[in-house]
Amino acid sequence: MTPFQAPVEDILFSLEVAGAARLPDWDADLVREVVTQFARFAEGAIAPADEPGDRQGCTLVGGRVRMPDGMIPAYRAFVEQGWHALALPEAAGGQAMPGPVLAATSEIFAGASHALQMVTALVPGAARTIGHFGTPGQQEHWLPRLGSGEWLATMALTEAGAGSDLSGIRCRARRDGKGWRVEGEKIFISGGDQDLTPRILHLVLARTGEAGSGTRGLSLFLVPSHDEAGARAPISVTRIEEKLGLHASPTCQMLYDGAPAELLGAEGDGLRAMFTMMNHARLDVGLQGVAHAARAGHIARAYAETRRQGRAPGGDGPAPIAAHADVRRMLDRAEALAIGTRALCHLAAVTLEAGNDPALVEMLTPICKWAGTRAGIEAADLGIQILGGYGYLREYRVEQVWRDARVTAIYEGANGIQAQTLATRLLRLPGAADAFAAFLTDPQVAAIWQRARAQVAAAADPSPGAHDFMALTVEAALATIWQRLDDAADRAPDPRRLRALARREAAQRPARLRYHAEMLAAMDAP
Repeated sequence: MTPFQAPVEDILFSLEVAGAARLPDWDADLVREVVTQFARFAEGAIAPADEPGDRQGCTLVGGRVRMPDGMIPAYRAFVEQGWHALALPEAAGGQAMPGPVLAATSEIFAGASHALQMVTALVPGAARTIGHFGTPGQQEHWLPRLGSGEWLATMALTEAGAGSDLSGIRCRARRDGKGWRVEGEKIFISGGDQDLTPRILHLVLARTGEAGSGTRGLSLFLVPSHDEAGARAPISVTRIEEKLGLHASPTCQMLYDGAPAELLGAEGDGLRAMFTMMNHARLDVGLQGVAHAARAGHIARAYAETRRQGRAPGGDGPAPIAAHADVRRMLDRAEALAIGTRALCHLAAVTLEAGNDPALVEMLTPICKWAGTRAGIEAADLGIQILGGYGYLREYRVEQVWRDARVTAIYEGANGIQAQTLATRLLRLPGAADAFAAFLTDPQVAAIWQRARAQVAAAADPSPGAHDFMALTVEAALATIWQRLDDAADRAPDPRRLRALARREAAQRPARLRYHAEMLAAMDAP
């Protein structure tokens, strides 16, 4: 097994390339210290619990979820050191660190244990949603609780008949004279129950409008697992989902049986409120993919540099398989996937934090989710191939990286939905596509993207071309990202290696752009 090693220097360099230094009060020395210390913590306290947790899994005992043994002390240490409140406002007991710092630590956390990160990662998004939509009383009441580490949060959105199409949500909220009560079932709820914290705050999307009111009839509710006296609310876990990966993270089917609830935001405005949380989560999921790409690449390179087989051209005796052309190709691709998509996600995080280009953030959010998650899956698959038979075994854990990464392209809005959103809503959103066009720095790449944009916008039904338009858009974005990486290569951890990868990407990108442009052209063929 290759121990987890956080790519601290790569992350710090990527934040620099993303322009984090332009943020007000950005302290590069402080950020380095925070990221370095969290990396040490993750390597020593979180990562060792991940493999045993994957093997042990979560269990449902007496209606309550039991986490794997090692996850509880790992979470306690996480809270004791204050990492859980890194990005929460100071009024909530947090440290109010900028979003890009949270992006850095989230990637490290996911690389050490995606399963544990899954259970804890919704707290910043929940706090942001409450801060934006909650009343002063709700903010004063709930934010310190989330900041205490005694409460974790869930996002209860999906139902058996309402996944990507939220208009089909049947879970209802009704007034009971004093407040609201939520009734209905939800599925695929990460951390729907767990024994890491004594309390859970569920953010539940429920119908308050009449049947058939679609998404306009949805409202968002705060549904605490316990009342003020400590009595458990009528919320139960009916099942822990048996999953391909993330075995140490409980994904629950939930029953809300008249649970007391607080309306968050305006009635009928639930979707807008929920998307505040989901958009945060989508950038986070993109970085989960980056974490898996980096982890898979690290495992694969460590193996390939020590495993000897065959002879390299001009060499004597058995050579490390890293010397063979096909293995080098796969190693290069896995590393480029991690570096490029990390910098893309960091650019989105910095732009979001700066707040001066919301239209570009609108465009980059689905792009980062799509690109980052696909990078993690592809790099993990390459890692398995590089290790050969050992990659297919549990011994080196690259198979777990693939199992854990695979879901990222599905949850928080399936990647096909992200592509559809880009090809429809975002191309019609005033300023969004123009902001992205202005972001592109290579004139030839920009011209290719603009032609594709016009073609998709003019299509009566852009859906058949949505996938290829997203893929082309990602390649266009990465062209700018890799140019920035190359320009800053002198300050990279390994300048020579980065330049070599940048040249490889530049050489291969025209063919990838041409392929997706041709596929889009075929969309209009009779």
